[in-house]
Amino acid sequence: MKGGETITVQVPGLLAGVRVDRGVAMMADVSRAEASALIEAGRILVDDVAVSLGRTELREGSTLTVRLPDPGAGGVKPEAEVVFGVVHADDEVAVVDKPAGLVVHPGAGHQEGTLVGGLLACFPDLAQLVTAGVCEANRPGIVHRLDKGTSGLLAVARTPGAYASLVGQLASRSMERRYLALVMGELPDERGEVDAPIGRSSRTPTKMAIAAGGKPARTSYTVLERRSGPPSTTLVELSLQSGRTHQIRVHMAAIGHPVVGDARYGTPDKRLGSGRFYLHAYKLGLTHPTTGERMEFTSPLPEDLDAYSS
Repeated sequence: MKGGETITVQVPGLLAGVRVDRGVAMMADVSRAEASALIEAGRILVDDVAVSLGRTELREGSTLTVRLPDPGAGGVKPEAEVVFGVVHADDEVAVVDKPAGLVVHPGAGHQEGTLVGGLLACFPDLAQLVTAGVCEANRPGIVHRLDKGTSGLLAVARTPGAYASLVGQLASRSMERRYLALVMGELPDERGEVDAPIGRSSRTPTKMAIAAGGKPARTSYTVLERRSGPPSTTLVELSLQSGRTHQIRVHMAAIGHPVVGDARYGTPDKRLGSGRFYLHAYKLGLTHPTTGERMEFTSPLPEDLDAYSS
């Protein structure tokens, strides 16, 4: 099993003089209490030396390393109270509709109330994938994910064979994932593609960014509707040829058209509420691992986004 994520960054000028516990909380998206616990556990290093005091001040240019623990080391408990939609389910595959505001799997700052907890309550057999060593303990059946503020469709594998098949379809790009997004401004062309690598931002560690040393990422878009506003916006359909963290949000912001409501890469929107932005995974296409049948699923625009459009 893989351990928790290790985050390593050069301390930017904006964090110079900031207490290390506060800097870790900002960078790793954890609470101050969790940052303090990481320090006590010897999981925070500055220039390869473990930090012992949370009040230690960060220096620009120092190397800050955060070794997050494996959030699934103790397993995830079924949580029947977690609400999500089930669009399709058979013995091999389930397709679910995740509401905005729901975190897919446990991680730093989100140990409970996740989609995975709800999935284990709905499909107890997913736990066998962890027992068999197929999946990480905190991600049984999960082959791809959506950001907390994104709603829409996710495929879930229920058997080892299905897991291998769906992972392979993602790698070969035969799994179709299409999104609807409202972005700021008017896109000049009817169609376009953003092909730019994505990595963690060196200036703002809590964000992803276009980075020369990042992982390859490509996003295609088609304009569906231009809205004069004010402010002017454009409704687009997007297709992923890769699956990087915050990919659509980073790519659209990079070309000057951030997703409406995206506080991290653009501007928050009170009409959508805190943490919500106009991004919905509305279409999912895959080949059934056993029958070979091509299957396509769609999810209607959620009420909050539909109301925003009206």
